[in-house]
Amino acid sequence: MNTKEEIFSDMKKRTDKALETLAHELGGLRTGRASLAILDHVKVDFYGTLTPIRQVATLAVPESRTITIQPWDVSQLHAIEKAIMTSDLGLTPSSDGKIIRINIPALTEERRKEFVKLARKYGEECKVAVRNVRRDANENLKKLEKDKKISEDDHKKFAKEVQDLTDKQIHRIDEMVAQKEAEIMEV
Repeated sequence: MNTKEEIFSDMKKRTDKALETLAHELGGLRTGRASLAILDHVKVDFYGTLTPIRQVATLAVPESRTITIQPWDVSQLHAIEKAIMTSDLGLTPSSDGKIIRINIPALTEERRKEFVKLARKYGEECKVAVRNVRRDANENLKKLEKDKKISEDDHKKFAKEVQDLTDKQIHRIDEMVAQKEAEIMEV
């Protein structure tokens, strides 16, 4: 990294990527409502290849507690049902020969608390990633100062900007986790 702009651009890109990953992980956590994101990790044995469920069927949420799955190839109906049942989602699909329906049961209090813990764990992992990016940015700033490309005063000023950006991203992480916790605990 040769300039302050490159350092900040890289830092912003990497912290945004960490937040995107967190949003994806939080989206996969079950709440009391039906969400297609909970099926993101389900892979179907599609002619010998493990394929994401979205690539073999049309998914929809016709009601707040129901997900429907319509396979593009009806012969894959059983494979899709099996993939859902063997996943760790704890969901039981039922089919009428053409469409698979999944009723999302209300979460027990105990299960809600487990999901809240998982959301917090994802948040902590994201914070660690953001702090690692901060460390890398600070090391690059030190290198610029050592190479006489910036002054000591500029280094201090830029280090404060790095910390401000880090604080802002960590605040966003806390907000995302808190919002997901509220969704999970909603009865």
